[in-house]
Amino acid sequence: MSLSPAVAAVVQPFPRHLAILLMLGLATLFAANHVAARLAFDEGTGLLVAILARSSVALVVLVGLVLIKRRRIALPPGTRRWQLAVGALVAIQSLCLYSAVARIPVVVALLLMNTFPLQLALLTWALGGPRPTARAVVIMAIILVGLVVVLDIPTWLASPEAMGPDWAVGVGFGLVAATAFACALWITQHRLAAVSNSVRSLLTMTIVFGIMVLAGVSGLVPGGLALPASTTGWAGLLSLALLYGVGFAILFVSLPRLDMARNAPVMNVEPVASLVLGYLVLGQMLSAGQLVGGAIVLGGILLLSFSRRG
Repeated sequence: MSLSPAVAAVVQPFPRHLAILLMLGLATLFAANHVAARLAFDEGTGLLVAILARSSVALVVLVGLVLIKRRRIALPPGTRRWQLAVGALVAIQSLCLYSAVARIPVVVALLLMNTFPLQLALLTWALGGPRPTARAVVIMAIILVGLVVVLDIPTWLASPEAMGPDWAVGVGFGLVAATAFACALWITQHRLAAVSNSVRSLLTMTIVFGIMVLAGVSGLVPGGLALPASTTGWAGLLSLALLYGVGFAILFVSLPRLDMARNAPVMNVEPVASLVLGYLVLGQMLSAGQLVGGAIVLGGILLLSFSRRG
């Protein structure tokens, strides 16, 4: 049975050049969100305040989408604990990623975060999924070499004080953020596939918001609820919420027409956008060697993403 013209119009993908252009814009919006977050953190804004601001805007967007689509907010039997686990993992990912952004250059934090496809491939294999191909293993090794270069490991080992006291902690937070996100994606793919995307996202963001409120009230994150100490800090806080909210809304509304199976790797240009914005807004600059390492990491991630879709 053929689709009616109205239905066909709804599910028709964008022309590829338009989809890629839109996704490049989304990657830039998300990169700008992290740059704005660093601006807010430099002015005394607490981590939890930043995440709550971002999550609240995303929640408004998701509630609107669920109401418009008239989705029933219900979970299939046996999926509640998995949904709670995803919410907790995304909360950890958000907290760790912003903690990394607050300590190390934004582009380095995002490069670490963008290792989640590598971690997801290894996690899937460890949990009984397909073994990575020889090509994927080579690409993963290249990514690791690139990380060694971009993190300037030799300098760090020779002279830790030259990298600053927060470097190791920031790198650790970036890697944990990627691990948490990889675990959340595995659960989503293998345990929550029956839950609609909008409902799952709404429940996930609600759990993240609740965890951040509890963490703030209980004092688990010292200074987590601190408000910006200057106009610049408030501008950064409002910007991160607005940028994330706009990007989030555009992504969810456009998702059915973006042909993500082919075009998702385009989103990996986010570190490149953050490199440019970090330099223009924050004055953050990497050495020539680190830029080469970043290019190796980004190229490897793109190759890994495309090869998994091939």
